[in-house]
Amino acid sequence: MSESGQPEQPDFAKGVALSALDEGVPLSGSIDGGAAIMVRKGADVFVVGAECTHYHGPLAEGLVVGETIRCPWHHACFSLRTGEAIRAPAFDSLPRWRVEEVDGKIFARERLAAPMTKPAPTRAPKKIVIVGAGAAGFAAAHRLRAEGYDGALEMIGADLLAPYDRPNLSKDYLAGSAPPEWLPLREPAWYHDNGVVLHLGRQATALDVSQKLLTLDDGSSVGFDALLLATGADPVRLPIPGADRPNVFYLRQLADADRIAAACGGASRAAVVGASFIGLEVAASLRTRGLAVDVIAPEAVPMARILGPELGAHIQRLHESHGVVFHLEDTVTEIGDGALTLKSGAAVAADFVVIGIGVRPNLSLAERAGLAVDKGVLVDEYLATSAPGVYAAGDIARWPDRITGERIRVEHWVVAERQGQTAARNILGFNERFDAAPFFWSQHYDQTISYVGHAPQWDRCEVSGDPASGDCAVAYWRGARKLAVATLGRDLDSLRAEAAFEKALG
Repeated sequence: MSESGQPEQPDFAKGVALSALDEGVPLSGSIDGGAAIMVRKGADVFVVGAECTHYHGPLAEGLVVGETIRCPWHHACFSLRTGEAIRAPAFDSLPRWRVEEVDGKIFARERLAAPMTKPAPTRAPKKIVIVGAGAAGFAAAHRLRAEGYDGALEMIGADLLAPYDRPNLSKDYLAGSAPPEWLPLREPAWYHDNGVVLHLGRQATALDVSQKLLTLDDGSSVGFDALLLATGADPVRLPIPGADRPNVFYLRQLADADRIAAACGGASRAAVVGASFIGLEVAASLRTRGLAVDVIAPEAVPMARILGPELGAHIQRLHESHGVVFHLEDTVTEIGDGALTLKSGAAVAADFVVIGIGVRPNLSLAERAGLAVDKGVLVDEYLATSAPGVYAAGDIARWPDRITGERIRVEHWVVAERQGQTAARNILGFNERFDAAPFFWSQHYDQTISYVGHAPQWDRCEVSGDPASGDCAVAYWRGARKLAVATLGRDLDSLRAEAAFEKALG
């Protein structure tokens, strides 16, 4: 036993009895002075690093599915055999070690080299262009190079910055606990070294699918052999008097988060319009900075439409316990100098305002190009649009989802990344269906909600556990079909729900 009273973790270099390994259950240990896990699957035993390469989640608490292990925090998926990050939000491989069995014991030997670079795909497009430098765009570019694609690759992004971690903007970064250097998805050298040409601060204004030509807002043209549209979404603007004041903010880009953080410096009170996930994450971050926060929203219970009344009420109480004041079943009619006027007639004092009432997919380029569009860019199960050689992914893509049996469009970071990865493989000819169950997480103070599936409408929800205890799961049903599962403090249950959805689709 260690001094803390916990069992000492084995040194894998000194060997572990094979009989001590339960099938598919990660065993925590160490090797070369670092943390590692050992996993037995059938006749094979694997030793890989113990931390997810995304946000350092503890893989020992994750789920083994086949020859993969999934992170309990944000559902990244790794190959146990190669260490490769095969599903976002992780992109870097796990370290791994050669194992050897001697007299019924498993020993971890030398660390293995990273997997060999894959050979260039045959008959790949000579030039691939990605419009959008967010989650889907970066994930596609990364996967193209990871698959060995060695052709010309260009990305066009409206943001002035190379791809960065947008979910962090409303969470730790806005709260002041995550430094700017945590945000880039890759250092600038990665794009140079991997031959990814970035056109930043640029927008594509026209797309000629027959000529395979893009026109940019500076008048230049970019040709392509294959194209991925990942233009994302823009915040919905609040059409009321005063919404254009300089102390009114929307949060979509890093520059927006920096402006909000700067406004905190001379402020004591802030108002958040909208009790969306983004809105309430912003509220939590502003409370962490010490500001008084009021939230104004039209619903009776925050997020009840998505999470159900029990979990929605818990989130409201959680925020109230941290000092947030809610003005529910009310709307803002005017933003004045230092105060907001509500429909109820009440006034809410605020030094600045953050509006989070949703986003709208950026479909203008696809519409002008004549692509099939209906509440999103219509794609098939391979994420191909109505135009040959043109794919779409992320916030704009509306795809046939086999969980709901309907076409859906989802505005979640991890979904966008995974769609970017699938689209990239299909551009290279892999003919791979996008069948991943949608997943997102939302952070509120010290509690994280994980949500798997998609339930835009449901007729009943089943609650297991007590949200107030920080330990519960909620399943959302429409008739006899389970559409989604939300969990609080039950990371393994969330992973199991994801695996169950995938198995049902398989």
